[in-house]
Amino acid sequence: MMDLNIAVVGLGYVGLPVAAEFGKELPVVGFDISEERIAELQSGFDRTNEVDTRTLQETKIDFTANPAKIKSSNFIIVAVPTPINDSNQPDLSALLNASQLVGENITKGAIVVFESTVYPGATEEECIPVLERASGLKEGVDFFVGYSPERINPGDRVHTFRTITKVVSANHPEALRTIANTYNRVVDAGVYPVDSIKVAEAAKVIENTQRDLNIALMNELSMLFRILEIDTDQVLKAAGTKWNFLDFRPGLVGGHCIGVDPYYLTYKAESVGYTPQIILSGRRVNDNVSKFVVSNIVKELICQGIDLNGAKISILGLTFKENVPDLRNSKVFDIVDELKQYNFDMQIADPLADPAEAKTHYGVDLVPHSELEPADLVILAVAHDEFQANLQAQHYLVKPNQKTLFVDLKRVFDKKEMPELVHYWGL
Repeated sequence: MMDLNIAVVGLGYVGLPVAAEFGKELPVVGFDISEERIAELQSGFDRTNEVDTRTLQETKIDFTANPAKIKSSNFIIVAVPTPINDSNQPDLSALLNASQLVGENITKGAIVVFESTVYPGATEEECIPVLERASGLKEGVDFFVGYSPERINPGDRVHTFRTITKVVSANHPEALRTIANTYNRVVDAGVYPVDSIKVAEAAKVIENTQRDLNIALMNELSMLFRILEIDTDQVLKAAGTKWNFLDFRPGLVGGHCIGVDPYYLTYKAESVGYTPQIILSGRRVNDNVSKFVVSNIVKELICQGIDLNGAKISILGLTFKENVPDLRNSKVFDIVDELKQYNFDMQIADPLADPAEAKTHYGVDLVPHSELEPADLVILAVAHDEFQANLQAQHYLVKPNQKTLFVDLKRVFDKKEMPELVHYWGL
């Protein structure tokens, strides 16, 4: 096995945990194009909350924004974002820019492993040609490429980089052995080699596509049971008593994985003349949950005799999931946009989100949780631990001694424990 000199390109939610685990074993070059990001990591601070200060200080990572430092590495891991654009089409710009940068700094004999989520075929059809043009080298002769899909679950302290089986692939047997042996050094759960890069790419996108479809079914059932005046939560708890019933729940489907990856697969399908029916149907259902929620909120307010004009509304949580600060592709913004059609007095709180980012990138002003005023309507959109603890103590932050509405999108609280004048509704 060759002497390893590892570089990780892209130090976000995926790349930083990867770099940190390798950095416990080996010297690592941690590269990111953001000098601000590099500076904060050098100071021991990770805004994503994925790696703590002590780990950052103890790992052997050379944080840098200088791409020339990649030249010293012979095992380069690329972990940059692969979002979708406004038309729900894959946006590979960051990935192709990273490929160009790596190609300009690669040396003979190096292995490049892509971890970014893509559609089947993207690594070979898009990334390798850029690497070859930028380097003047030939893949399979002068350097080698593999693909090992990321499986990071932001905010999860149980299923981590070390504890999740790592799928690995490459176009050449010797490169695959090196990739497998390298990841085996830091992944306790072991590696799972597959026959081709396309298989590994496809495995990644269907993991989240499967979850998306299961949640879409739950969301559709919630919409149906709402019309039938049946409590969805009670139905799911009853059905869950059967051993093989899958425990999926309705809810907002955002973030940079479940709400994005299916579009990568449908894009590839349509490019070869196949129109996927089920996958796109699931996406349509999940993308319309916000409209369903707001429509029912307005109906409930009217039924409860709450004046819509100037009603005070509190929205608790803005990030795409609980206990993470990531605002990217959060569907709570869709709820905010839908509510703006009415003359509501909105206040939004999130203890983990960066207020500057929320204002600059999304035009949302955050209110400190401690400064929220009692409201006619409280929407628990994201079940951060801090909200769950404080809501119990603060009587749900609703106006006292008058009819109010509490909307629990995560079904955290028990309807039976609500104060008498609080009407409770959840997905």
